[in-house]
This record gives sequence, C-alpha cells and structure tokens, in this order.
Amino acid sequence: MTTLFDMLGSASFWVATLRVATPLILGTLGVLICERAGVLNLGIEGIMVAGAFTGWLAVFNGADLWTGVLVAGLVGGVFGLLHAILTVWLTVSQHVAGLGVTLLATSLSAFAYRVSFPQVSTPPTIEAFAPLEGLAGLPLIGPVLAGQTALTLLAIVLVPAIAYLLYRTPMGLALRMVGENPAAAEGQGVDVIAVRTGAVIAGSMLMGLAGAFLTLSAFNAFFFNMINGRGWICVALVVFASWRPGKALLGAVLFAAFDAAQLRLQQAGGALPYQIYLMLPYLLSILALIVMARRAAYPQALMKPYRKGER
Repeated sequence: MTTLFDMLGSASFWVATLRVATPLILGTLGVLICERAGVLNLGIEGIMVAGAFTGWLAVFNGADLWTGVLVAGLVGGVFGLLHAILTVWLTVSQHVAGLGVTLLATSLSAFAYRVSFPQVSTPPTIEAFAPLEGLAGLPLIGPVLAGQTALTLLAIVLVPAIAYLLYRTPMGLALRMVGENPAAAEGQGVDVIAVRTGAVIAGSMLMGLAGAFLTLSAFNAFFFNMINGRGWICVALVVFASWRPGKALLGAVLFAAFDAAQLRLQQAGGALPYQIYLMLPYLLSILALIVMARRAAYPQALMKPYRKGER
C-alpha cells in the first residue's frame, strides 16, 4: 500500500500518465466531434497511423516539427473527407466505411514506408519535440508539465476550447442539432450535409494529430503497430465520457494512469505473471465503461443516415 501511495505521489508517474494520455485526448476529441454530428468514425485507427507516418516523414525530409503536425492534420482531414463522402453524401454503412478507411490508411502508410525506405531495417529517427523544462518552476504542476511537450499542452487546451465551441456558440448548437434531430435542424435552415461533413473532417484532423504525437513527441521514429489499438480505445472513451469533452479528458487520463501503473507494477515484480499487469488497464477501463455506459445519453441520430428533404 505504501508503494502505491508513493507511486501516486511521484511526479514521474504523472509525467508518464500525461504522456500516455495525450494521443488518447486528441483522438477522443476527434471521435466526439464526429459522433456529436451523428457520424461514427471507425477510421480512427488508420487515420492515426497515417498521421503518425506522414508527420514524421515530412520532418525527416526537412520540414520543421510544426509543419509535420500540420501535414498530419491535413492528411487526417483528407481521410475524413473520404469518410464523409461515403457516409454523409452516399449514406453507406458507417461501420463498413470506417473499417474501410482504417484498412486503406494503414495499407497506404505501410506501402509508402516501404517505397521510401526499401533497404532500411531500423526506422530512421528525427529530432522530436523537446520537453518544456521552463515550466518546472510552476507550483504543484510544474514538475509534471516540465516533462511534457507542446503537443500535450495543445491537447489539454483543446478540451475547454471544444467544450466552449459545442455549448456556447451557434456552430456548436448546429453540430449538436444535426446529431440529435437532423430533420429539425434542416427546418431551421441548417445544412445538415455540410455540418456533418465539416465535423467529420475536423474530427479526423484531430485523429491525425493524435498519431503525429507518437512520432513527433513520444518517440522520434515511425514503426508499424505503434498505434496499437489506441484508436479503438478512443471510441470507447467517448461512450465513457457521455460525449462530453471534460469527461473525455478524465477518461483518457484514467486509462493512461492504469497503463502507467501497470508498467511500474511489472518493474516492482511479484508473484503474478506479467500478462496480468498488461491486462489490468483494459480490464479496469471495461469495468468503468460498463458503469458509465448505463447512464450515457448518446446522440439520437448517431449512425443514422440522412437524406436531404426526407422526414
């Protein structure tokens, strides 16, 4: 028990937690924006792969780090546009389209990597974002923030910004309306197709940024399977968060804390097999999801195609 309290009181534990949580925060916000508009985006896993690869490749070829972030966001937006064309314009199955986008984005990234580095066995490295050591002097949170990079701060700032957009602006009201009752939104002069398309593109851009964090901040190279199911975790975290940005941040940090804790428990050793520790964050997250999902109020038009003029 003393070891657990020591771990929770350690700045290094919370540094690791925030680092693990950052791609989850960005990805979850991306999924949340899409689903608030009524569109399920299961392309997130592939979009994160594409964002991670293209952002890293841009920097490797001479672009600065923020340009790499921009490239990753734009690539995510392109795949978001593809997903929107399939699901919003052509009204095909959102499940099938999303999985198709994931397979396409993942395969294109793997192909582009092999073409770009045909003779390389070890992934080339870049100079990644540096920790913000100048924040170490801040009271209480300084040591934790000093171990983070600018992308982590961006992810945290985006949470209240997106909450304000959703609940305090006409644009946010329109987005929520098309996710709840698109026919009523159309009756109020809202272009449902345009709003849903814009939401999917914006959400997918955040997913691209989530992938870019891994190659431009957490690591300094691209390697296959680095996303490792984080996209699917983001989809589950949106349900846990009841489609609210603040709760999405809480869910991402909670899962990341479980993940950081299991790494330290493995290092501490014990009688349990290491596979138990690996399973722990997913098991605890499933239990939390079950509890929260029973009370979640999902957007009423989620996954329901909409054709202009229909009632």
